[in-house]
Amino acid sequence: MKFEDQMTPQCRQHPSQRPSDVRWTDFGGTGQNSRNLRRTARKSAKLERRQQSSQAAPEVSEDPTTSPFQSCCSRVPAIGSADGSDSASSDASASASWTFRWQNRQCHRHRWVAVLYIVAVVLVGAISEVHCDAALSSRSSGDGGSSSGTVADGGHLLEDHYEGGGHYTHHWAVHIPEGGSEQVERVAEEHGFINHGKILDGYYHFEHRHVQRRSVNPAAPHQRRLDEDDRIHWSQQQRAKRRAKRDFRPLKSPYLIQLNDPKWPEMWYLNRGNGLDMNVIPAWKEGVTGKGVVVTILDDGLESDHPDLEHNYDPGASYDVNGNDGDPMPHYDLTDSNRHGTRCAGEVAATANNSKCAVGIAYGARVGGVRMLDGDVTDVVEAKSLGLHSQHIDIYSASWGPDDDGKTVDGPGDMATRAFIEGVRKGRGGKGSIFIWASGNGGREHDNCNCDGYTNSIWTLSISSASQEGLVPWFSEMCSSTLATTYSSGNTNEKQVITTDLHHSCTSSHTGTSASAPLAAGIAALVLEANRNLTWRDLQHIVVRTAKPGNLKDPSWAKNGVGRRVSHSFGYGLMDAAAMVRLARTWKTVPDQQICEINAPHLDKQIPPRTKVTLQLLVEHCMGVNYLEHVQAKITLTSQRRGDIQIFLTSPSGTRVTLLTPRSHDLSRSGFNQWPFMSVHTWGEAPHGVWLLEIHNEGRLLAQITQWNLIFYGTETPAQPDDPARVGKPGFSDSNFGGEIEHNSLEFESGVSSDQWRNMQQIGESHVDVQRTASSDVTSLACARYDRARCLGACLLVLLLLHFQLRQQLISRPSR
Repeated sequence: MKFEDQMTPQCRQHPSQRPSDVRWTDFGGTGQNSRNLRRTARKSAKLERRQQSSQAAPEVSEDPTTSPFQSCCSRVPAIGSADGSDSASSDASASASWTFRWQNRQCHRHRWVAVLYIVAVVLVGAISEVHCDAALSSRSSGDGGSSSGTVADGGHLLEDHYEGGGHYTHHWAVHIPEGGSEQVERVAEEHGFINHGKILDGYYHFEHRHVQRRSVNPAAPHQRRLDEDDRIHWSQQQRAKRRAKRDFRPLKSPYLIQLNDPKWPEMWYLNRGNGLDMNVIPAWKEGVTGKGVVVTILDDGLESDHPDLEHNYDPGASYDVNGNDGDPMPHYDLTDSNRHGTRCAGEVAATANNSKCAVGIAYGARVGGVRMLDGDVTDVVEAKSLGLHSQHIDIYSASWGPDDDGKTVDGPGDMATRAFIEGVRKGRGGKGSIFIWASGNGGREHDNCNCDGYTNSIWTLSISSASQEGLVPWFSEMCSSTLATTYSSGNTNEKQVITTDLHHSCTSSHTGTSASAPLAAGIAALVLEANRNLTWRDLQHIVVRTAKPGNLKDPSWAKNGVGRRVSHSFGYGLMDAAAMVRLARTWKTVPDQQICEINAPHLDKQIPPRTKVTLQLLVEHCMGVNYLEHVQAKITLTSQRRGDIQIFLTSPSGTRVTLLTPRSHDLSRSGFNQWPFMSVHTWGEAPHGVWLLEIHNEGRLLAQITQWNLIFYGTETPAQPDDPARVGKPGFSDSNFGGEIEHNSLEFESGVSSDQWRNMQQIGESHVDVQRTASSDVTSLACARYDRARCLGACLLVLLLLHFQLRQQLISRPSR
């Protein structure tokens, strides 16, 4: 039946023929008065219709399983007979019928509008995903190829986009290998730059005053002019990086030594005795206090006139990289946010027996500070800090790194990597600079320090934390690159670390792995005093052999293939200062480092949701490496949700290492591009035999591995003459593990001479493969964020459009 047929006879009549007993409203008149009259009449008519509908409309039962549209469009009651000729129907009933049929028509219209909007959103999302995936695949397809430019001497150039990258600055790193300082000044002047001096050999820091200090876009014209200058071999505009500082019941025991520093009785981590401290006091009693050793704190500055630091302060180990001057004094503000470096320095070398505050572990050492975190942290800033006075400074302590947010994968850039390489090659007269790093405070965010390119570097000594009770603190991260542990804080009822603070004060609340790394630096200073000939690798060997696992509680403790206990939370255990000092006195320098790299054939192996893939790699010809130190697994893997991936590596000796744990906050679709996961758990084992790589996909989306290889660092002969001979097991059978042994892998082995560092220790192996190809990481991350924002925006737009259309229809509905 047509809609018009449902209208009452009066409605179908011309207004001039309508009966006089029907009330009609005259909307005559003009101007504001008539508009008010019409508005009042519409409101009166609407109120009257609602009253009639509520009285005349029958109850309509709704199925709770129906949708709102179905419920709305099914509310047309049957009034009168089918043909509408029932004479008993009242005007109110006819009005209700007319109202419901109008609602039916409008509901169907809105339903189709909503369907069309939803289809449009789905199509836009699909097109966006195809576009993003195409961009990602096009960028990642060249993983095995060379990049658009290279750092001189064979190192791969890292693109200046990477995860965690911030705004572009007005600073450049420039490589001018020839011509000396006059040539550098001439080049800078010709291109409108100011030369701020040398970063590393042949690398210089340029600034352009007419480029914005903070910009989301690179200064392409200036970069192009530098690229076209034949005297410049490489240049890179600097981007600001996100770097985070890693800071977050009295025991009655007889002191083994009496000091007049007021906080000394409360320094539980040094004076508890009975194996419950780091055994520092016996080293002091042997006359070892760090004399002659120089430590610098890479942080936000150092209060050099602090009464507990000024006696041991070394201006030659200090610099303000942020301000480009020699004074590292921190910037003071209302919240004392730049107190971090001063606190770390006090842990290392606060003066003993001066009736001030506390005592540093190496209170006889010299300490300096580098102000580099109080401003834009660029690659140049990090490189200048890491390479500062490497013939004067022995130990660099760093308690910072990429964001510990459980979703970042980041590491050092090109220049910082080269600073690491030159530090271990040339620092301390060729014995190598000591870099000590805090492992990270991302435990609460389920972070893993193997996603941090500083702590998982073979050149840094990564330090974790233990609480007063020997437990894993809530902030501590688990990973296989942690070498050892010192004390820090735990729960709120446990004590924290005591040290110097800003404004010549003292604090009892220093915490996090920020507190652990300086304690390790102080112990390292004691060890270097005992033996000034130790190399950077000697120190790591001594740590592994003397660390104490006994009083640290962690379910992940296990024995590796040579019988050493090791943990993903504590490394090889709590550092023992006295044991390290005694071993250092008789230590013989370890043999030269050898490197062997085994590349698995290219593969495209899918990892379905909730499954795992096991890959095997046979190592037969690495005869140059018989005693392992570090092992890197470089993996290229794609995943729609990177945080769902878990990775294990099993050595031929049966040591099972967790390279990566699931990270619930990591929603990135970037995967990993030749990211070097590092492990120290197989220290002392032989590499020969079958290695197993297990990749677990814990999520609901597909993942795929396309490439992986293993890099073994170690020695051909035993590190010490009394070390027993180690041989690898013959390997695992295919039937037991269901994987395929990669027989056609490439073997490569090398000793580490000065000429081969650049070939073997390419920038990628310095952990700068931070999702490289870096642009694919930025593309995928941007796509993921853009898709989510666009989807949310489209949904809100649909709701707004539906809301306004319904409102408009209700307002403009004709009255009867």
